Amino acid sequence: MDDPLVIAGEAFSSRLITGTGGAPSLDVLERALRASGTELTTVAMRRVDPGSRGSLLDVLARCGVRLLPNTAGCATAGEAVLTARLAREALGTHWVKLEVVADETTLLPDPVETLDAAERLVDDGFAVLAYTSDDPVLARRLEQAGCAAVMPLGAPIGTGLGVLNPHNVELIAATLSVPVVLDAGIGTASDAALAMELGCDALLLATAVTRARDPELMATAMRHAVEAGRLARRAGRIPRRRHAQASSPVDGRADLA
Repeated sequence: MDDPLVIAGEAFSSRLITGTGGAPSLDVLERALRASGTELTTVAMRRVDPGSRGSLLDVLARCGVRLLPNTAGCATAGEAVLTARLAREALGTHWVKLEVVADETTLLPDPVETLDAAERLVDDGFAVLAYTSDDPVLARRLEQAGCAAVMPLGAPIGTGLGVLNPHNVELIAATLSVPVVLDAGIGTASDAALAMELGCDALLLATAVTRARDPELMATAMRHAVEAGRLARRAGRIPRRRHAQASSPVDGRADLA
């Protein structure tokens, strides 16, 4: 683990965080999780039944994947705080992915309610990973509120449109000190690689894998894309040029005139 992802003091060798929504079956989900190499997976609290056998929690336990409860479906700060507290009681974790959406049509994050919920949850001892828009100012405010990670969207949830505003995402990644995890909008592996090349520390995706024609194969592609994008970021891309530049030196060129 020479390049770990560190969130709230805990290290992960994989920089791919997965969601569980949209999987056609638990068997398909399990194979996709194993192929992705993920070590952290989000689960909506409304889908969790801690007491049932053969459940989603059993799949995650078999795969050795850490559970990250989220507040999906919440529309106010109050709902999100209550959901996070229920998750802490039921699952014994103080980690939470904070998600407060403005409406059911766009599923875009509500900035006011999100910041309010983040401040209240941090005060309550939670490690908050906050889903937000690609607004650099709001991302900075969430970091100042004490969030353990900030998660700007690439595009609206489930659209598969990729990274619509790479400039803002790159600015957020360059500005914040806490991990930046691109969340939502990823459609295919090239989107994942781009997000990492822009400087994101990790990537969270769900339906790009679970609703692919072959989820296990797409999970494998996403795993390699995240790794490739991270390596490319660390290696440093060449600058873009307006005109051509020969790769071979001109010294020693034969005079054929």
